Amino acid sequence: MGIAAHIARLRAVLGHELLLLPSVSVLPVDEAGRVLLVRHAGHDDGWGVLGGAVDVGESPAAAAVREAREEISADVQLVRLVDVLGGPDFEVSYPNGDRTAYVTAVYEARIIRGSPAPGDGELSELAWFTPGQLPGLQLSRFSRALLHTAGRL
Repeated sequence: MGIAAHIARLRAVLGHELLLLPSVSVLPVDEAGRVLLVRHAGHDDGWGVLGGAVDVGESPAAAAVREAREEISADVQLVRLVDVLGGPDFEVSYPNGDRTAYVTAVYEARIIRGSPAPGDGELSELAWFTPGQLPGLQLSRFSRALLHTAGRL
């Protein structure tokens, strides 16, 4: 899905300036303990996590379920809120020049319906990784900090 209307209005005024946004990150984990990571289309900064901005009037939990459905074409059940994170490691510069500082609610989840596949054009690839594979992966700064704080690295 593209940029939310309220964010587009803010960008029209602020341009590419740093914008603080509430967001969600979703860590689907399967029965074998593997975590699902994704590669975002148009970004060459390594493996990342599912997620996105919380829409106006939406709860973080609802945003997490929506983002997973949009991005991987599968339904998730949220298992637990892992943490709420922010700071310099959660600032992202996009290819178009937009800069965003995220405060992200991180949820562990499980797939309850569907087979994960890139869904809305935001992703180029997705894969399951065992805990032992995570330290050797090329991860985005955001994802490395998130997985470290969540106890996965």
